[in-house]
Amino acid sequence: MTLSRREILGWAAAGLTVRPSFARQEPPEPYFTPQEKFRDVSRGTPLPHKLSPQRRSEVGLTRETWRLEVLSDPEHPSKLGKPLRLDWDGLMRLGEKRGVKVPKIMTCNNIGRPLGMGLWEGVPLRDLVWLAEPKEDLRRIFYYGYHNDDPKQMFRSSLPIGRVLEDPPGLPPVLVCYKLNGDFLTPERGAPVRMLVPEAYGFKSVKWLTHLVLSNLGYANDTYMDGNNDIDSPMKTFARTIQLQKEVKPGQSLRVWGLAQVGISGLSKVQFWLTGADEKWPEDDPHFAKAPWKDAEILPPPPDWEGKPSRWPMPFTKAHWTAEVPGVPEGRHTFRCRTIDGNGVAQPMPRPFQKSGHASIEESTIVAKA
Repeated sequence: MTLSRREILGWAAAGLTVRPSFARQEPPEPYFTPQEKFRDVSRGTPLPHKLSPQRRSEVGLTRETWRLEVLSDPEHPSKLGKPLRLDWDGLMRLGEKRGVKVPKIMTCNNIGRPLGMGLWEGVPLRDLVWLAEPKEDLRRIFYYGYHNDDPKQMFRSSLPIGRVLEDPPGLPPVLVCYKLNGDFLTPERGAPVRMLVPEAYGFKSVKWLTHLVLSNLGYANDTYMDGNNDIDSPMKTFARTIQLQKEVKPGQSLRVWGLAQVGISGLSKVQFWLTGADEKWPEDDPHFAKAPWKDAEILPPPPDWEGKPSRWPMPFTKAHWTAEVPGVPEGRHTFRCRTIDGNGVAQPMPRPFQKSGHASIEESTIVAKA
């Protein structure tokens, strides 16, 4: 499968087309995460994807019954020429002409490990906005999905209209998304339709999408704002291990595999450091900036990328890395890993605050004993 230029709109600068593969044996996880392997942090009581097939059909969460309403905000109205009610067939017809595929890693704002990496497919959100014929007084679009017909359970996110209508350099468009890794979304992944905001944490990519509200509101009104979260913070760059042997024999070398989430500032290095578990560190260096870090190896694009990207790793995706720790001495040790972003800034800086995205330095214990 070779993707057309239209299908990778927004990534043309990278000179890249992609297709997912689930057969890679090394590193010890596939580059693209199968739908059923994504970690889930869905909201709702009951969870919408746990509803029976009959109930999902009744509430519009099947392809046959799904409808998307594009309307003006009654409290902060935008002037629209043609409020829109779109069904599945209409979205598919639009997708045949305007479909886009975007590789993106999905991460929760408050969880320090990605939920999964996917190749997402949908229609640019701006295409649906223009179908509603907005005329004036449009500053923001907020959107929400089905949550059990209970206003108290509504989970809503929003974007400034400028981000929707025009992509910043190097960014793909915001998508109204219906496929993941070439297959239609499963209910757990937000079927039949969800949002996909490439540079943002997962709470911006609302599942079970049913409403787009065009508004003259001049500020964000996301549900996550009420949880003391930084709702405008783009994804951060950070490293995590995915395979690390916790017990070795003294003098044994150690092979470590990991992943790096590539945030808005890109990725230039992954580094690691092994030290005695009881070693004290100066309090005035809380992020271990003066430690003797060593460079890990960042793996190249997986073999099923078609073409050669002009920039690797790509922002808002992931990269695998590996490192060899030679001759682990006897005793208890702490293994740490970190990233250096494209600006030369070491994790967890420049934004070390968890509410703008969890990116602390991971610490793992290794014991070397006979």
